[in-house]
Amino acid sequence: MKPELLAELRRISERHGLEEGGPHGPDHTERVLRNALAIGREMGARLDILTAAALLHDIGRSAESRSKGGVCHAEIGAELAGPLLRGLGFSAEDAEAVCHCIRAHRFRGRTQPESLEAKILFDADKLDSIGAVGIGRAFLFAGQIGSRLHNAELDHETTAAYSGEDTAYREFQVKMSRVRGQMLTPPGRAAAERRHQFMETFFAELNLEIYGGLVQKSRP
Repeated sequence: MKPELLAELRRISERHGLEEGGPHGPDHTERVLRNALAIGREMGARLDILTAAALLHDIGRSAESRSKGGVCHAEIGAELAGPLLRGLGFSAEDAEAVCHCIRAHRFRGRTQPESLEAKILFDADKLDSIGAVGIGRAFLFAGQIGSRLHNAELDHETTAAYSGEDTAYREFQVKMSRVRGQMLTPPGRAAAERRHQFMETFFAELNLEIYGGLVQKSRP
């Protein structure tokens, strides 16, 4: 990818990332890009498609946040990305390949990843939601919406997203603990397994510190 095109994609990505902030700021996008390129090189994917998709994958995130989850940022992001990519000189075929990656990257999305690049972006994004960085992002999001620190005593299936009970531990219970079983590439699965084991250790320790040893192990 030409340096000037990469710079423009980064500029667009950063503008949207700064608008959203928090766990979905520009630093998240750069980590997803690094994850995607590492997996993509190992698997022989098209790195130009992956680069554009990774940089633009969350440009619809602020719309989802404003709606408190009422709209899908992956769908909105793909709609926004199409005209941007064509304006930057991407062919119709390549623009659609990038848009498919964006549309299919969401954990709870309706579109399933079909291309190799879409599967890699899915895994790259999910890797940033687990492990040490995933825990950090979960606490950052909880603070952003005014949630409390911990709520292991509750049934997390009955608590609501974007509420005071949407803690990092709730995120672990309802989403993060399931990520390793959703990975689509061999490198993604290996990395996810390692990160999952760290999360188990972390939340077990958090429960012990808060509940005085009454909870011996957190469970997915």
